[in-house]
Amino acid sequence: MAEQGPASGTADPAGQAPTRQVMLQKIYVKDASIEVPGAPLIFSSTAQPQIDVNVSTQTSKLEGDHFHIVITITVTAKHGDETVFLVEVQQGGVFLVSGFANNAERGAILGGYCPSLLFPFAREAVADFVQKAGFPQLLLQPINFEAMYLEHLARQRAEAEGNRAVADPNAAPAH
Repeated sequence: MAEQGPASGTADPAGQAPTRQVMLQKIYVKDASIEVPGAPLIFSSTAQPQIDVNVSTQTSKLEGDHFHIVITITVTAKHGDETVFLVEVQQGGVFLVSGFANNAERGAILGGYCPSLLFPFAREAVADFVQKAGFPQLLLQPINFEAMYLEHLARQRAEAEGNRAVADPNAAPAH
């Protein structure tokens, strides 16, 4: 998603807008763990566990136009009240995001596009851990991080409007 042009974030000699760039600088596993509390007895069970997948993202600003994104994927497999396995992977990435003067565009890049680039690596790490723990392959389905980001923005707006209504019950509704 990088456009060709002058150096990152600088205007070209013709006075055009800064070059917009999104570049993955570093990708790494920040943290990973697996627990199989019932091993080795759990391997004799033929019951199909209930799989629960939770995904979250966290963004923090580094120096300049660099940002740190972490996707956390937690997979819990349970049979009744018994945990069959628990896998958690935190996949991190450092991104250069420059030339986006509009905060909404930069937010969409950081909240949707960047996590989408990290997800395949996190999905692979989860699959490897589950298999190395002695269980059948677990393939996580693709995730639409752009849609997740838009849902997050909608929730924030709804909460802000709810807080304004509570703060001033006599105020006219916003349109």
